[in-house]
Amino acid sequence: MISHAAVLGSPIAHSLSPVLHRAAYAALGLTAWTYDAHEVDEASLPDFLSGLDASWAGLSLTMPLKRAVIPLLDEVSATARAVEAVNTVLFAPDGARTGTNTDVPGLVNALAERGVTEAASAAVLGAGATASSALSALSGIAKGEVEVYIRNHARDAEVHAIAEAVGTAVRIRDWDEAAAAFGCALVISTTPVGATDGLAAAVPATPGTLFDVLYHPWPTPLAAAWTARGGAVLGGLDLLVHQAVLQVELMTGRAPAPLAAMRAAGEAALSAR
Repeated sequence: MISHAAVLGSPIAHSLSPVLHRAAYAALGLTAWTYDAHEVDEASLPDFLSGLDASWAGLSLTMPLKRAVIPLLDEVSATARAVEAVNTVLFAPDGARTGTNTDVPGLVNALAERGVTEAASAAVLGAGATASSALSALSGIAKGEVEVYIRNHARDAEVHAIAEAVGTAVRIRDWDEAAAAFGCALVISTTPVGATDGLAAAVPATPGTLFDVLYHPWPTPLAAAWTARGGAVLGGLDLLVHQAVLQVELMTGRAPAPLAAMRAAGEAALSAR
């Protein structure tokens, strides 16, 4: 029997998820599994979910669906509920839908792979869904308040609410002061393409660790400047691979998922773009 999985979002053409998941299926010998990308926005999500049959094992979700899917689920994990973001939907044999979040443990695992399991100080650039996941990940890593730099202060209350839900103390600062973040031992940038380009010149002489969640184009000017000054840099592919590893394990029931094969496939796909 064929088992189906897919990534949903809008826009979705750029997604590397099919490359990563298919590489995992190949390495695991799961020849009866398929994984595709579907252009689905918030308005069309309910109908898409209703149209799935018992052959579906799970879904990966990207923007703008991570929050929109929550009311459509039968169960939501504590972590996903706390950060108000579901990036993974699992289907039970009876059709019940469970939402969870692999971005949070993916962030933790990606940092741990690079030896970062604690940080004396930390900062987050941005206030979107990925920033919420970063705040949750930092609850067990950061020692003390996490500085959060945002443009739109209408989101201050939301950031504080999520920080409280995940157990992370935060101090919100204005985006105009974002260069001050670079004095922290760990900086997680969750902003869109181009948002941090103007900050590249502000990277200090001896930077700590930067986790820039973008993966194309790569490196970003900020990541390049960070590397040039000898700082440790993680990119969006690190997060994408680690969260996808967890998704593969949850959807297929096979563990461990082939991290190295998935990363190699992602690197090859990016280099071909």
